[in-house]
Amino acid sequence: MTNRRNFVKALGALTAASLLSGTKESFAVMNSKSTWYMPDEGEPHLRTWMAFGASRKIWGRTLLREVQRNLATIALTIAEYEPVSMLVRKADLPIARRLMGDKVELIACPLDDLWMRDIGPVFIINDNGDKAAIDFNFNGWGEKQQSDNDAKVAAFTAQYAGVPSIQTNLILEGGGIEVDGYGTAIITESCVLNDNRNPGVSKQQCEHELKRLLGLEKIIWLPGIKGMDITDGHTDFYARFVRPGVVVAGYDPDPNSFDHAVTKQHLRILRSATDASGRELEIVVLEAPSIVRERFDNADFAAGYINFYVCNGAVIVPEFGDPNADTAAQRKLQRIFPDRDIVQVNIDGIAAGGGGIHCTTQQEPEI
Repeated sequence: MTNRRNFVKALGALTAASLLSGTKESFAVMNSKSTWYMPDEGEPHLRTWMAFGASRKIWGRTLLREVQRNLATIALTIAEYEPVSMLVRKADLPIARRLMGDKVELIACPLDDLWMRDIGPVFIINDNGDKAAIDFNFNGWGEKQQSDNDAKVAAFTAQYAGVPSIQTNLILEGGGIEVDGYGTAIITESCVLNDNRNPGVSKQQCEHELKRLLGLEKIIWLPGIKGMDITDGHTDFYARFVRPGVVVAGYDPDPNSFDHAVTKQHLRILRSATDASGRELEIVVLEAPSIVRERFDNADFAAGYINFYVCNGAVIVPEFGDPNADTAAQRKLQRIFPDRDIVQVNIDGIAAGGGGIHCTTQQEPEI
């Protein structure tokens, strides 16, 4: 465990100002006169970052090859619209090259797993055209999984991208943050305000630091749900901004699902919420599929369309073999993203491990 994580465990009695720590470089960047903010995912990208990090130890023999094929499919699909840089263990470079050829940039890097949304940095920009990358101290989703290599990925990525790495004492993952790029964020309490990440840190303290780092004026908190999946209920499986004032929200219609009640609660909160500009939110509901293909179906299978990824000119969305739900999701997304292609891909291997397309990607904004 790093010194930073030990320090966070002693934060209970500290003030919000105590969270504002880091390297001299962090202070120089964040205390400049420029306004820093995290842009919306739909803004132009320089590239997409991914990690070809599936291993037999974590995924098992049955899923491993399918997951690797799914990662290649996602990367090659995105590469039709923007550059993709893929971190790969040296030992996996040959199979990555066979699957993706020269259409994806492959970068050797030690990895534990594949979830680039969570292990990678969160990129921010300012009004002077500068870029930086926030390292949110990945700790294996509350020390649920080994993360010695993945904890270093954010700093590695920032260095490779040639941008300053911003330090904070908060521990969280990119999948727990959803922003509209104009001062509003949606964040789940179950993930960020969790003792396995930020023990003793109050909501007020957390808001203070997130507003400073991400250029936020308002955070809409959703309860999420702890302990039912490894992420403790990431935002990107519940609610996504289309543009300021418009949110796509997931709904699980299965009354036997642990997500049924919490998605209903989230819809009530979102329908009564306003954004940083004071406007009421327009909510577009995406229902989860009623059936999925049997081959990889299991208790951890993440069957939902909300974990889509917006890249330059397209929205990359899963399909699960439910013709009615797949078609309905495609049509709704096409209506709210009229200027983008809606591309559906099979990610059953990744979904069987509890994740989705958004979880495997991290956008780097273009200046």
